[in-house]
This record gives sequence, structure tokens and C-alpha cells, in this order.
Amino acid sequence: MHIISVLVNNHPGVLSRVVGLFSRRGYNIESLAVGTTEREDISRITLTVGEDEYTVTQVIRQLNKLVDVLKVQNIGARDNVSRELLLVKVGYDSNTRDDIMHIVDTFRAKVIDISIDSLIIELTGDSEKINAFINLINKFDVKELVRTGLVSLERGNKTLKEYKGEL
Repeated sequence: MHIISVLVNNHPGVLSRVVGLFSRRGYNIESLAVGTTEREDISRITLTVGEDEYTVTQVIRQLNKLVDVLKVQNIGARDNVSRELLLVKVGYDSNTRDDIMHIVDTFRAKVIDISIDSLIIELTGDSEKINAFINLINKFDVKELVRTGLVSLERGNKTLKEYKGEL
């Protein structure tokens, strides 16, 4: 899996152009997360793709040619910290509540909303942790589940905006 981080000007239509580049070439985006950075005028797009190294290199070159793209880096090839957020609504009763809470505690998840017959659980972690949690919680009455795309930063002192033309 490749994690591509893209710094872009925060303008309408930029995300559409970035995603369009992938769809025009028939490449699948496995996850996508977008948000503003420490500067409101710049957004960071984090994409995960399962394509081969050559294809990813070609995509990065094409992304660098787009208007409003400031910097592109395959940070999956570097030492990084990556996280996802999961929200899941689970139905429960007196027979299943303790088992669900045991899973929540084991994964250091949080119950962020509770009603008479359901609760919403929040979990952050790497993709493997999220997948393991989902595999266990699916044994119960999962009513809804949503997960963000992966967000990632390279470890160390270097920032994405410091890279000069590297792929």
C-alpha cells in the first residue's frame, strides 16, 4: 500500500481534479482524507492506493503538474505515523453489554454516546487495529459503521513542504 500525501491550495474544485486524475486512469483510491493544515489556505490530501511502484510514480508526476498542487510525496515509503478514526453504532442488551464493553476496554476505545439499546464507539489507530476491532465487534448487532481515510505524517523533523522535487 502506498500513502500519497498532497499539499494543495485550499480552493474549490482542487479535490475533484486530484481524484479525477485517478479515475481517468482507472486507478482505485482505497482511502481518502482531506483537511486544512496549520495554514487555512492550504489543505492536505492523504490517499492510499494499492497500485505498483511504477504506477504510483507516474501518478505522482501527473499530480505535480496539476494547478493548485504544491507538493506531493509517497510517505508510505518513509517511516511514518498513520491513523484512522472509526465510529460504530452497536445495538446491545443485558446479555451482550459486558462483552462489548470488554472489547471496548481491550482496544482502548471510547463509548461516546449511549442510549437504551445502542451505543456509539470511537476508536483511533492504525488500519490493522481498526480491522481487528471490526472483526470482533461484527459478532454483535452492528447498526452502522464509518471509518475515515488514513491520515499520516512522516516521523522526524522534516515536513512535506520541505521536499524539493522528490518523488
